[in-house]
Amino acid sequence: MHMKIVVNHLTRMQPGYICVAGIDLEKNTHIRPVLPRARLTVDLLKRKKGPFDIAVVVDLGTVQPKGHRPEVEDHVFDPAHTKTEEEFSGDKFWKLLKSVSQANLIEIFGKQLEKHSNGCAVDEAKGSASLGCLLPAISPRVFINSWGKVRAQVSDEKFNIDLSVTDLRLYKDDQKTPRSDLVENVNRRIGSGTGVILSVGLARAFQAKGDTVRRHWLQVNNFHLENNPVW
Repeated sequence: MHMKIVVNHLTRMQPGYICVAGIDLEKNTHIRPVLPRARLTVDLLKRKKGPFDIAVVVDLGTVQPKGHRPEVEDHVFDPAHTKTEEEFSGDKFWKLLKSVSQANLIEIFGKQLEKHSNGCAVDEAKGSASLGCLLPAISPRVFINSWGKVRAQVSDEKFNIDLSVTDLRLYKDDQKTPRSDLVENVNRRIGSGTGVILSVGLARAFQAKGDTVRRHWLQVNNFHLENNPVW
């Protein structure tokens, strides 16, 4: 099948690698472009002359579904056949984000999302989705903790949690060092009452230290601010 997406998830992985996802323009559902036996590299970013950046419409060419619970969004694509078509304006991008947003995390990931310690997770191969957008009733807080990690305090109708933040834009090129000025700017704008939508996702399953099973842990992938959604 042929597919076009608007990128709304752009996250850091290990240095040199990224994860990308977007909204299918035809079905208004989340899609994660993946490679059959490799990870996406930073060479695919728009600033590296690749196709991917926030709010950019990307023609993925022909894709093949490869999803398994909870990563039902995975579709294999060929980077050689992708192309950038346009960039959404801030207003158009915000309207699209609102159209796919939910008010709580259970609506996004399913009833198998449970609180563990200060975060949330779904057991391996469980859950109904791994990507979504949250329109929180309570403004989140983004900060750098004492270990130098970007974190977010997020609340919805059920959970009050502390999550890892993987927004690529909030890190320097080494993908490790937080851009403290941007983190402070985002937090200040949210605190002043600016509307925010969170791109949220479940990480690939792993066994956390002290745990007994592998789980998909919830994280904040990106912050989208109403007064400047494309930044």
